Amino acid sequence: MGQDQTKQQIEKGLKLYQSNQTDRALHVWTKVLEKTSDPGGKFRVLGCLITAHSEMGKYKDMLRYALEQIDTAREMEDPDYLTEGYLNLARSNEKLCDFQKTVSYCKTCLNMQGTTVSLQLNGQVCLSMGNAFLGLSVFQKALESYEKALRYAHNNDDKMLECRVCCSLGNIYIQLKDYEKALFFPCKAAELVNDYGKGWSLKYRAMSQYHMSVAYRKLERLPDAMECCEESMKIALQHGDRPLQALCLLNFADIHRCRRDVDLCTLKVHCLSEGIYRQQGKQAELREQVVKFLQCVEELELYCGMCGESLGDRDQKLQALPCSHIFHLKCLQTNGTKGCPKCFKSSMKPGFV
Repeated sequence: MGQDQTKQQIEKGLKLYQSNQTDRALHVWTKVLEKTSDPGGKFRVLGCLITAHSEMGKYKDMLRYALEQIDTAREMEDPDYLTEGYLNLARSNEKLCDFQKTVSYCKTCLNMQGTTVSLQLNGQVCLSMGNAFLGLSVFQKALESYEKALRYAHNNDDKMLECRVCCSLGNIYIQLKDYEKALFFPCKAAELVNDYGKGWSLKYRAMSQYHMSVAYRKLERLPDAMECCEESMKIALQHGDRPLQALCLLNFADIHRCRRDVDLCTLKVHCLSEGIYRQQGKQAELREQVVKFLQCVEELELYCGMCGESLGDRDQKLQALPCSHIFHLKCLQTNGTKGCPKCFKSSMKPGFV
C-alpha cells in the first residue's frame, strides 16, 4: 500500500470514527497498519489508534501503539515525529497512572531539539506533565506546568489546548478545595467551546460540562451539577467515551449522596448502565440492569399503589399523603377511599377480611 492509498484509507477511518462507527474505523486502520509501506502513514495511523483506544479506556493497547510509534519515528530519524511519539508515550503512562514515567517522557520531549512543529507540541507536553504532577500530589509543580501550558496556548493561539488546560486547572482547584476557582476555569473552557468550538469534537464540550458539574456539586449547587453532568453523559454515550461515562456515573452518585437520596442514586446508575449496554448491544448485561432497575423501582415504591403504573411515566398530578405514600391524584379521587390504601392494606390481618 503506497502513500496515496494509505492517506485515503486513514481518512476513510477518520470519517467512520467521527460518525461513531468505531469498530469499522479500527478495522480500516488495522488493515492500513498491516499493509502500508509508507512510514509517515504508519506513524499517522498509529496516532489514530492511540486516540481511539484512549477514548475507549483501553490504555494498555494505547501504550502498545505508542511504543510502536516510537520505533517508527526512530526508523525515520525525524525529531518532530520522535517528539510526538514520546508525547503519546507520556499520555499513555499518564492514563495508566504511572506518573513518574509520564514526567520522565515529558522531560525527554522538552529536551529534544526539533523544528517549529515540535515546539508547538510543548504546550501539550506541559499539560501532560501537569496532570502527572497532580497525580503525584505535587501541587506547586502541577500549577507551574499548567501555567506554562497556558502561555504556549496563548502564544500559538491554540484554543483547544487552552480549553483542556482550563479543565485541568479546575481539577487541581477541586483538590485544593478552592471551589470558586474550580468552577471558574471549566466555565472559561465552556466559553471557549461556545466561541470557537463549532468545528471541534464534542468531547471538548463534554469535558468542560463534566468539570463544571463537579465544581457545582462541591459548591452544593446540585441542580446545576445534575444538568451539566447529564449533558456530559449524553455526549459521552453518543461517542462511546467509556472513561467519561464512568466519571459521570461516579459524579451522579456523589450528587445523589449530597442529596441524601442513596436509593435514587442506585436507581440512576442502573438506568444509565442500561443505556450504555443497550447502545453496545450487550444483551445479557442489559437484561441484568433492567431487572435491577425494576427491583429498585419496586423497593422504592415508585409506582401508584392503586393503578400499578410507574409514577412520572405520564403527565399526571400526584398526591403525597401524610404517611408519605404517593398516588396519582386521579386514582385517589376515583377511589374515594379515606386514608391511605397502602396503609389500610398492610394493616389487614388474615381472618379479619
